Amino acid sequence: MTLEQLLDSLRQDPAFMENVTAWKTIEKRPATYAPFPEQLDRRLLPALEKHHVHQLYTHQADAFRAISEGKDVVIVTPTASGKTLCYNLPVLNEILHDPDTRSLYLFPTKALSADQVSELYELIELMGVDIKTYTYDGDTPGAARRAIRQAGHVVVTNPDMLHSGILPHHTKWVKLFENLKYIVIDEIHTYRGIFGSNLANVLRRLIRLCEFYGSHPQFILCSATIENPEELAQTLIGRPVVKIDRNGAPTGERHFIFYNPPVVNRQLGIRKSALGETRRLATMLVRNSIKTIVFAKSRVQVEVLTRQLKELVTNQVGRSDSVRGYRGGYLPGERREIERGLRQGTVDAVVSTNALELGIDIGSLEACVMCGYPGTIASAWQEAGRAGRRKGASLVIMVANSSALDQFIITHPDYFFGASPENALLNPDNLYILLNHLKCSAYELPFHDGEGFGNAVGANEMLSYLEGANILRHVGETYHWSEEDFPASEISLRTAMTENFLIMDITDPAHVRMVGEMDRFTVPMLLHENAIYMHEGTTYQVEKLDFDACKAFIKRVDVDYYTDADLNVGLSLLDIQQERKNAALGEINVTARVRIFKKMRFDTGENVGYGPVMLPETEMHTVAAWWTLPDEITEKYGKDDLQNGMLGVANLVRIAAPLLLMCSPHDIVVTYQVKCTFTNRPTLILYDNCPGGVGIAEKAYHMRSAIFDSAQTIVRDCGCENGCPSCAGPVAEIGVNGKRLAQELLTILRQNMEA
Repeated sequence: MTLEQLLDSLRQDPAFMENVTAWKTIEKRPATYAPFPEQLDRRLLPALEKHHVHQLYTHQADAFRAISEGKDVVIVTPTASGKTLCYNLPVLNEILHDPDTRSLYLFPTKALSADQVSELYELIELMGVDIKTYTYDGDTPGAARRAIRQAGHVVVTNPDMLHSGILPHHTKWVKLFENLKYIVIDEIHTYRGIFGSNLANVLRRLIRLCEFYGSHPQFILCSATIENPEELAQTLIGRPVVKIDRNGAPTGERHFIFYNPPVVNRQLGIRKSALGETRRLATMLVRNSIKTIVFAKSRVQVEVLTRQLKELVTNQVGRSDSVRGYRGGYLPGERREIERGLRQGTVDAVVSTNALELGIDIGSLEACVMCGYPGTIASAWQEAGRAGRRKGASLVIMVANSSALDQFIITHPDYFFGASPENALLNPDNLYILLNHLKCSAYELPFHDGEGFGNAVGANEMLSYLEGANILRHVGETYHWSEEDFPASEISLRTAMTENFLIMDITDPAHVRMVGEMDRFTVPMLLHENAIYMHEGTTYQVEKLDFDACKAFIKRVDVDYYTDADLNVGLSLLDIQQERKNAALGEINVTARVRIFKKMRFDTGENVGYGPVMLPETEMHTVAAWWTLPDEITEKYGKDDLQNGMLGVANLVRIAAPLLLMCSPHDIVVTYQVKCTFTNRPTLILYDNCPGGVGIAEKAYHMRSAIFDSAQTIVRDCGCENGCPSCAGPVAEIGVNGKRLAQELLTILRQNMEA
């Protein structure tokens, strides 16, 4: 059955359509073209013709023109719109005119680097010219590194390698830094939160070294559709940019379906499992030979779905390698093999986390199924864009789970299709991040008195602080590095933790092998002893977790359950920055510890047991906004009612805040304390879920009225009687009066916060 036939069949299926809350057809759009610019080297034209590029799209021509005028640009067009050519053309054109020209390409992942360099290399091969393009990352052989440093016209790398492998060793890269003309940064919408804040400081270090070597490179930045691309680009590079967003690329017809699983318990507001419905819909697509990508929200979901789909496909066609899983933690060779299978058509379905959201070439897919709302509108459109590309019809199905945010989105399709994608927020002047990169920059090049660090605030005071800590030595008018340590090696750009844990398969003691890796923050949740770890649908049990050696040892087991750990969190106040009546903004310390884990059956999700987790506590210093209820509230409401009402308020704010703050739900934590440790009153707390904060809590502090008004609207518009997962929470958690109590407490919070 073709996709068009399947769509007709679904439209006529009452059992399917009764669960569809929206079916939006996005019409196909023809391309709009512009002629090749006159400045374009004629040697490029035959190569472009062979590459099936006979004219430029309007945004490609606009980008070439602005870059030729020496402007820093940010190109903002949808997935598969040909953004790669926007930077490859001006870079190749300049190298053809001046062979000494050097360019640096930054991609957020190794996979994307490898994918993009192959496309650039193909264009160079078609031209038959000697332009050397190399990938420089952790997988680059030592023997090749010297040649790349000396001869690479285009050096392709990632922020992590630039931070720890290039900038600290800049004396080996003199040819690059002296002749650097272009710095290309792709997928900038991924640089948000702590990752983006770190990258902005890495770029401050890069620009400082370029000035030392006498070069003044231009920036070419590319982004998927977000609300604030100009602001994000300018914050990353510290100077103004020109936005290019007149998209000329064609798009095929796309059918976007919102699917809400049927209710199985109307009183409690509980629906059929989103995971089960996703599996059913994906199976239908695969059985009809429709190339499909399935996006799941967690590693565990990826492995559960992969395992189930492999079993179903094996039962039907006698093999299972046509279904693959894809997520962080797989080894590079395995990921490349899966990507090749998708491009070559040997893989019919791939189940992925958001690792495949980015613009890696994975061939022509016809359908995308999302198991749950990805958390942001921008991410949802990125994932939807992985199917369909430029020609032919495509299908996107978003399957909602019972969570409140999913239910808000799935029942308010006009909000989703009409709202702007989210802002990407970052804070380059986060004290911890800035101080770390100031140390790195001082190691790379001494600071002179009065010298700034990009547009950072307070650099001179921090240099004095580092001198007082004996990290720098002030001699004459210069600050010199005085420690023995190599500062960049101690800083992870992506998380607050530095080390990754290696996952070792010890099923066969004679052939111990590494099967994956995991960041330190995630390890306590997924790699504690006796956890069930899943890899490509195979189940393993963690036999031992060696925290000091950063290794987990796993053994293959055949079990019918997976594990899910519970996290206990404690909060303490460090400092109050702003304060108004019943509202405050300040710095807090968050301590987290995993104490127990649950065993959940694969097929039913039933809880079949518990176990203890014996791991050390972790700490995080971040920024929080909090709102307190007046003292008389504790006299009016009993302890149980107050507990249930506060839980309901927290659940509602957890829905409303990400929508209004335009951030991912994972970027913040919303919690409550009936007797708060630092206010001594019932308190609702919202904090940035990354060390030092990136400005979300501060934004929430100033938008508190709108957040509480939105929470009131959500609970008022929900059709449940006493509460459900779509509003204040299920009755089993908040009690039969929880919904009413949450509404009353929201009204009190709203009335009592104004000065």
